[in-house]
Amino acid sequence: MNTSKIQEQLFSMQDAQYAAFTARIIPSVDRDSIIGIRTPALRTFAKEIVRNKENTADLERFLNTLPHKYFEENQLHAFVISLEKDFDKCASLVENFLPHIDNWATCDQLSPKSFKKEKEKLLPYIKKWIKSEKTYTIRFAIGMLMQHFLDENFCDQYASMVARIKSDEYYVNMMRAWYFATALAKQYDLVLPYIQQKKLDAWTHNKAIQKSIESYRITAEQKSYLRTLKVSL
Repeated sequence: MNTSKIQEQLFSMQDAQYAAFTARIIPSVDRDSIIGIRTPALRTFAKEIVRNKENTADLERFLNTLPHKYFEENQLHAFVISLEKDFDKCASLVENFLPHIDNWATCDQLSPKSFKKEKEKLLPYIKKWIKSEKTYTIRFAIGMLMQHFLDENFCDQYASMVARIKSDEYYVNMMRAWYFATALAKQYDLVLPYIQQKKLDAWTHNKAIQKSIESYRITAEQKSYLRTLKVSL
């Protein structure tokens, strides 16, 4: 199965109505690049490709053919990488792919399983990615901090990394807000000072509070207090 065969298979799963829906929720992607395939079908296809050892050479060729033409090719690429079990190979694939990600969906659905078991090896990559000039590389780095370093691995250094980001990009600042809302849910006492001391820009500060108030993991008392910390834009 070469790259053209992969495209043929993708088009065989096309759903025109879903393509229109996808275009509405991912406005940064060119409408003409959207085939229209539901995520579960893409995930299943990714698993089939990875399992079929006869396709190894073609799969490698697909992963090295960047940038892709279609949104769903990027989605498939993300799902294939996420299945890679070897950390070093996975990290290399992620590094090659990140500069070509152009939307929040592909960014957020790139979630390598191997990263969960190798957090010490992952952290230096995150520190590099978070300093990138590319919107979705930064967003991915924040997502990895949120996914892997907010529980027993949390330390103030990680929250500071996110707080220090200066960006005018909506998709960066929305992820920063999401990070702090999640951090408040998991590490309330340790993260609250970032809100109290207004260490975030006003928009991200208020958005983090809004998302926290919407969370079922934040108590009613905490929500009441957070409301008093909103700032004027």
